[in-house]
Amino acid sequence: MNLPNKLTILRIILTVVFLFFLFAHSLMFKVFAFFTFIVAAFTDFLDGRIARKYDLISDFGRFMDPIADKILILSAFLALVEMGLVPAWMVVIIIARECVITGLRIAALRKQKLIEASLTGKHKTAFQLFTIIIILAFIIFKEIGHRLEFWTSNFQYYYEMSIFCLMLVTVFLTIVSGISIFLRNKEVLYEK
Repeated sequence: MNLPNKLTILRIILTVVFLFFLFAHSLMFKVFAFFTFIVAAFTDFLDGRIARKYDLISDFGRFMDPIADKILILSAFLALVEMGLVPAWMVVIIIARECVITGLRIAALRKQKLIEASLTGKHKTAFQLFTIIIILAFIIFKEIGHRLEFWTSNFQYYYEMSIFCLMLVTVFLTIVSGISIFLRNKEVLYEK
C-alpha cells in the first residue's frame, strides 16, 4: 500500500478520533477535535498531491479517497446536527447527493469505468471542509465566551446566522456539483 492510500486510511481513523474529542465535555477536547479535523482535512489535500507528483495514482485511491472524504464530512455534519448546530434537512440533502453519486460511481465500476472527482466536486468538498472548520471554531469561541462570561444574545444570534448562511452555501454547492457529475456521467445508467 503506497503513501497516498495510507493517508486515505488515516483520514478514516482520524474521523473516529475527531468524533470522540468532539463529544467529550471539555473545552480542551473541543480544541483537540478542531485540530484533529484540520489534520484529517489536510490528508485529503496531501494524498492527492503526493499521488499526482510521484505517479502513485491507483484504482484503490481513486475509489477510496472520495469515500474517506464522505466518511469524514458526513460524520462531522451528523455530529453537528446532533449538537443542534446545523439543520437536519440540510444534512439530509448532502447525504442524498452523496448516495446518488456513490451509486453512480458503483454503476460505472460495474461497467469497468471510473468516475473521478470533478472540479465542482473538489470545490464542494473544499467548501464543506471550510464550513465545518469554521463551525468548530465557533464552538470553541462560544465555549470560551461562556467561561469568560462575555457571550451575549447578540453573539448567539450572529453565531446561529453565520452557521446557517455557511450551510446554505454548502448545500447549494453540494446540489450544483451533484447535478454536474450526474449530467456528465448519466450515460452510465443507460449503457447495457
